[in-house]
This record gives sequence, structure tokens and C-alpha cells, in this order.
Amino acid sequence: MSDLKATVRDLMPALLEDLEGLVRIQSVSADPARHGEVERSAERTRDLFAAEGFAAEIVRAHDGAPPAVVGELTGPEGAPTVLLYAHHDVQPENDPADWDSAPFEPTVRNGRLYGRGAADDKAGIAMHLGAVRALKAATGSVPVTLRLFIEGEEEVASATLPELLEKHQDRLKADVIIIGDSGNWDIGVPALTTSLRGLIRVDVEVRTLTHAVHSGMWGGLVPDALMALTRLLNTLWTEDGSCAVEGLVSGPAADVDYPEDRLRAESGAAPGTQWIGTGSAVERLWTKPAVTVTGIDAPKVEGASNTLTPVARAKVTIRLAPGDSGENAVRRLQEHLEKHVPWGAQLSTSVVDTGEPTVLEATGPAYDAARAAFTEAWDGVAPIDMGVGGSIPFIAEFKDAFPAASVLVTGVEDPDTRAHGPNEGLHLAEFERVVLGETLLLRNLA
Repeated sequence: MSDLKATVRDLMPALLEDLEGLVRIQSVSADPARHGEVERSAERTRDLFAAEGFAAEIVRAHDGAPPAVVGELTGPEGAPTVLLYAHHDVQPENDPADWDSAPFEPTVRNGRLYGRGAADDKAGIAMHLGAVRALKAATGSVPVTLRLFIEGEEEVASATLPELLEKHQDRLKADVIIIGDSGNWDIGVPALTTSLRGLIRVDVEVRTLTHAVHSGMWGGLVPDALMALTRLLNTLWTEDGSCAVEGLVSGPAADVDYPEDRLRAESGAAPGTQWIGTGSAVERLWTKPAVTVTGIDAPKVEGASNTLTPVARAKVTIRLAPGDSGENAVRRLQEHLEKHVPWGAQLSTSVVDTGEPTVLEATGPAYDAARAAFTEAWDGVAPIDMGVGGSIPFIAEFKDAFPAASVLVTGVEDPDTRAHGPNEGLHLAEFERVVLGETLLLRNLA
């Protein structure tokens, strides 16, 4: 292993330079004005893997669909086939003023590389690229047949993924699928993600008036829409903050200690904020449903007039515990809202999207190979099996499309990565271990 470790270390400067080049490309898939950047990101990703010998190309589910990169690098005859997944699109940067450095200008501070996509998930691309380079540098070839799928719409719910999987199934089929879009338990402690929550997003609209009216003339008799919406939203939680929507699934979680000081530091909770819900911390984060209001349409405070608001909208998101389904959750939420809408207000709902939760059977030769590789890369520290409170709905679609494949979910993130938020960053020393871990995993799978 010492040779591979030294090889990875020698390759890191060039690999980080390539990662920084990817971060500079503003591949925000949610922004129509930057679709050209998404195209440029796909082209750069294709070129990086083509330079390593992959037969790589850009594909689309249909004309006008986002660009994905697929490719293949053939290994020895009879060797297993391994599919490497990551995504090259990124979240919007939102207000650049919230960043300590420019979001799309990669900057190293205190051992971390900062920039939008520096971790999620352009570092996932670099992880795969680094493992390939290390194996080729050390042995002159790769020990397994590698297939590549770098998606370009993960951050906008992977709408065309099912079509892509069906259209290119023969080019993506593999014995093992390595999904590089998750993280590790802590700096110095690797992990394999074995469960993820699903999600539903529903727009909820409440109307109480046909038009706005004077609050002095009609306040106290006519309920305004904001009043009705806030009363309705309040019914979504119990007194302790648990999800109050009946009929959703909850379950036990792994016996993993999540210390209070880590919870405070990693969550960003303001001083004095109390935790909500019941059960262990990891149960509340991994295996119980959670309701969040992620947006409200209503008059702004600045410039608000003295009128009763006729209509108000909110986006309600529910994270679903493993074992639940999007269909069940949508039905249960709509039943709850209809039951609790106050004062005869008109209620309408619109499902934005759904994503299924996932539980992975973390046993078998591929998992044995991964655990051995990660233990070796992290100098004897064995990986833990962890859940993730967030959602990666496409994992369920991979499982459906390739039921015989072993799916390994790993990645580059750590508790302070701040993916999707300001100052997203990649811990560089941990990233080196991640690249070494995947290099050893591919060796072990052979």
C-alpha cells in the first residue's frame, strides 16, 4: 500500500489544479442563464477522463436535456465492471456577500479548498479521476473495467435520469456502482452511507379573499390568508417539534454516538437553541420524518400596506424515513392539510417533486472490499455504516435499473463541508485519503 499512498500524494497537486479548474466553471443547473456553463463543465469533465484513456462522450436523454458524461476504460478480460458516478452541476451560490471568498474562485485557507462545488460534487469527479490516475501511474493499467456516469442535473432533481438509465443501460451496467456523492463520519473517520431519507416538496396555497381589502375596515371579521396559512402550517408539528403528519414511517437507527459538542458545532445552531423531536440524535436525523417550510410567498415587510392579504403560499418539504414512499407521504400530507385548514379557507396543493428513501444491504464481497480499503487508507480506522438525513433519490433509481449490482455510497464531504451553503469547502488532507481509499477499493475489487 505504501507505493499507492506515495503515488496518490505525488498526484495531488495536478489533481487539485484540475479540481480548481472545474470549480471555476459556474455550472449552476438551476439557472437558465448559465446553461452554457453546464455545457462547458460537461465538456471539461469529458476531456479529463478522455485524457486517461476513457472512451468518453456527452449524452442527453433527449434534445435540449442537460448534458451527462458517459465513458468506458476496459480492464483485464474477466475482471469485474465498476461504474463510477458523480455529478458536475452545482447549487446556486446565492448572495456572494455571505462568502469569505468569491464562490467560483477556488481559494485555499487553513487546509481547506473553498468554492461552490469544491466538495459537492466536483470533488467526487476528482476522486474518481485521481483513483484512475494513481492505478495507471503505479501499474500502467486499471485492474477492473471502469464505466463512467457524470450527471449534469442532480441539483435539479435528476428529471431525465430514468430516461438516461434506460437509453444507456448497456453502457452503464456494472457489477459494482460507486456513488461518490456522500461523505465521511468525521475527519479521520471514513464511512459508508447505507441509508438515506427521501423527500417530497409540495407548494401549499391558501386563499381567503378574492382581492386585498383595507385591514382597518375588515380586520377582525375576515381572516387574511397569512393568518390562515400560519395557523395551518403550525399544525404540521407537535409541541416538541416532531412531525405531526399521521401515517408516515419512522424507524430505529444505528447505535452511533453523536456528541453534543459536534451537533452544536456542525449544525450551526444559535446559542440557546433547543433540539426538536424525540429519540436519539441519529434517529431524528436519519430515520424519522422531518417537516420544513423552505419558502413563503407573502408581502415583504418593507413597503407593506395596511391590507388583508388575499392569498399566501408556502413550500413544504418532508424528509421521509427509509421504508416510506413519496406516494404515501404526498397522500398523508394532503389529508392532513385538508383536515386542518382553518376558517373555510380555499386550499390548493401542487406536488413539486418526490424522491424515494433508500436502504442499502451493506453486505457481500463489494462491501468487504470497501471496508478493507478504507481501513487501510485511514491507517487502521474502520469505516462506520452511517445514515444520511438528506436525500439522493437517484440511488433508488440505480437500484431499480441494476438490481444485481452492489451499490456503494461514499464521497468527499465531512461535517464542516457546508454543501449548498456559503463557504462550501473541501478538507484537503481528508480528500487525499478519499482518493487513496477509492484507489485501494478498485484494487480490491479486482
